[in-house]
Amino acid sequence: MIKRFKYVSSILFLLFIANTSCNKAPTSNETLAEFSTIEKEVLEDFTNKLAIATYLQLSVDANNLQSALTNLNNNTTDSSLAESKKAWLALREVWEHCEGFLFGPIEDFDFDPNMDTWPTDYGQLDSLIASSNALKVNNIQNLTLSLRGFHPLEYILFGNHGSKKAAEITQKQKQYMLSLSADIANSCNALYLSWTSAPTLFSNQLIYAGTSSSRYTTRKDAFITIVSGMINICDEVANGKMKDPFDAKDAQTVESPYSGNSLADFKNNIIGLQKVYLGVNGGRGIRDLVAAKNKSLDILITNQIIAAINSFSNITDYYEVAIFTQRVQVQQTMQTLNTLHQTIENQLLPFIQQQIKD
Repeated sequence: MIKRFKYVSSILFLLFIANTSCNKAPTSNETLAEFSTIEKEVLEDFTNKLAIATYLQLSVDANNLQSALTNLNNNTTDSSLAESKKAWLALREVWEHCEGFLFGPIEDFDFDPNMDTWPTDYGQLDSLIASSNALKVNNIQNLTLSLRGFHPLEYILFGNHGSKKAAEITQKQKQYMLSLSADIANSCNALYLSWTSAPTLFSNQLIYAGTSSSRYTTRKDAFITIVSGMINICDEVANGKMKDPFDAKDAQTVESPYSGNSLADFKNNIIGLQKVYLGVNGGRGIRDLVAAKNKSLDILITNQIIAAINSFSNITDYYEVAIFTQRVQVQQTMQTLNTLHQTIENQLLPFIQQQIKD
């Protein structure tokens, strides 16, 4: 606010002149330099503190799941089954966070469809298990995608909403689950290495965007990719994962029906988006760019992300049940997600396109 004084003493006037001469406003060149520094830090922190750290945790959790299933195979008790279910859910949570930045090697090398194709057909799963087909890891890798990855394993471990008992797991199912978990672990380990090691070393493509990156010739290209990932996951949750089963009233097309984990999956997708926006572990996020130029937009996006995450709590049934019993609440959540999607697409993306100047 500008204050106008009717009378100013000579002493106050001199102090005012002295103060403004010592604390001048930054020039446009200084502002551009500061913003450019933020851009570089956001890319570095996204790469190191979010993407690589998350993929490392994914790899660790995939190996933990494999160990739990090895124990289940050797010691088939309800206790070891419970530990295996817990390990599956832990890995699943990290994976769904990863979908908040679904670009780069995860798409280039088909890690996503190899691990997370859905829906599955339990009739097809039962037929495979009952067949004489070999179910070693190399056999798994040649199956149709819906018979690989998280969801066939979910079916074996959880049955109907977690009701599976250890005594119900057959020898053929054990062979299948061990191969599935090995296949998942191989993919998670390879995904992590694709960001951190040659020959791919994807981290350098982002960190050196605009300089030596062959993938992103400008920093703007890199930021558009990151924000597009946010747009895509928001749209996928609202208009794919939730809306398709809702419109069709088809519980069999829900993403994680055997564990009853679908709503947690959806929520964790948006938490992954939130991590991209806010940053993690003390690092910078996209919001640091927005807040430097448009504080009101930053507040709007931050609040809409929180509202989207909180909206899932209004759906209290399993999602495959809620599409029949809580349709109003489901619609409200989808609308909240679509509001966020529109803000990111129509305001955040143009902001990036206009403000990133390299």
